[in-house]
Amino acid sequence: MAQARANYEGVVLTAPMSLPYQRFSNQSAHWWLLGCLREMLASVAVRPDEIDGLTVSSFTLHPDSAVGFAQHSGLDLRWLEHIPMGGASGIVALQRAARAVQCGDANIIACLAGDTNQLDSFRQTLSRFSNFSNDAAWPYGSGGANGYFALLTDYYMRRFDTPREVFGKIAVDQRSNALLLEGAMMTRPLSLEAYLSARMIASPLGLFDCVMPCAGSESFLVMSEETARQRQLPFVRIKAMMEHHNAFASDPVQFRGGWQKEQDRFWRDAGCSPPDMNLIQTYDDYPVISVMQMEDLGFFPKGEAADFLMSRDLTWQGDFPHNTSGGQLSAGQAGAAGGFIGLVEAVRQLTGQAGKRQVAAARLGLVSGFGMVNYDRGVCSGAAVLEGAV
Repeated sequence: MAQARANYEGVVLTAPMSLPYQRFSNQSAHWWLLGCLREMLASVAVRPDEIDGLTVSSFTLHPDSAVGFAQHSGLDLRWLEHIPMGGASGIVALQRAARAVQCGDANIIACLAGDTNQLDSFRQTLSRFSNFSNDAAWPYGSGGANGYFALLTDYYMRRFDTPREVFGKIAVDQRSNALLLEGAMMTRPLSLEAYLSARMIASPLGLFDCVMPCAGSESFLVMSEETARQRQLPFVRIKAMMEHHNAFASDPVQFRGGWQKEQDRFWRDAGCSPPDMNLIQTYDDYPVISVMQMEDLGFFPKGEAADFLMSRDLTWQGDFPHNTSGGQLSAGQAGAAGGFIGLVEAVRQLTGQAGKRQVAAARLGLVSGFGMVNYDRGVCSGAAVLEGAV
């Protein structure tokens, strides 16, 4: 029998920070990460010498790791994590940082993610992302994420008879949210008609199913609630978290993830249920992945996305606010920062700092992550329920 998990009482998130994304950048990943750290600390009057813990997630920091970045930034640390889990990095970073604060291993932990996007960065990232993916895809002449996710999307659509309009609904409503986000990559309204008529990239994926690679960084701080109150910082509490890796490995092509295996325990730990959520933030490199997360976390039964989503408003002012910053599909995918964008936005929403796209009376939020796609499946799944302080 699995041992009962300790809760996350007394640990909070604060200081959400994003550096505005750029389509291309000649700066290094170090520059983006350090800039975000500097801006975040300045925003809450925390000195660099008060940071004694750090997590770092980045693809283009290579060959450096969190250790090299710690030296580069001049931080003096007693706790350090390098988390190379792509879109699941934010949840994993939060869970490990929260436990470190609970155990007294660190007092204030900075969680950072970001990447540059130089003219050849994306190709280089793909070439060294996974030998398994490269070996699997090479015989078919298909390289890169669009081909992999076309396989996943096609399999899902066939298995559950899901129309493309469902994925279009997600993309269109997220674009509406992104129009209120300063620095979003996509700045023009998107209609369902435009989504459906856009050119194919890798069938059944069209232009607006695919994220735009860019440069940028995201970050937040993890500390005790007592420390946050002493510093008069707005914060959110952690109701529950989960991570699960390599779930359902025998499925021929992925149509579910580790969230499904953890669903019952996760909501039991949270003491609430999907209908209680005032907003959700899913990892959205492609719309099918957002659908999987919603299903596997219990928002609607498997294969019933069309009935659920097509009858709801997914914008920030709707009845099912989803990816209220526009998510990666419209804000952009700044490498590993894509695994943080949902967490950072959730903290803003639950502390009333989301500006023009603020969800009314937002108190509870669900954030989920997905990462490390190896050809026909993503290996890492994570989720968290966050609660705004009353």
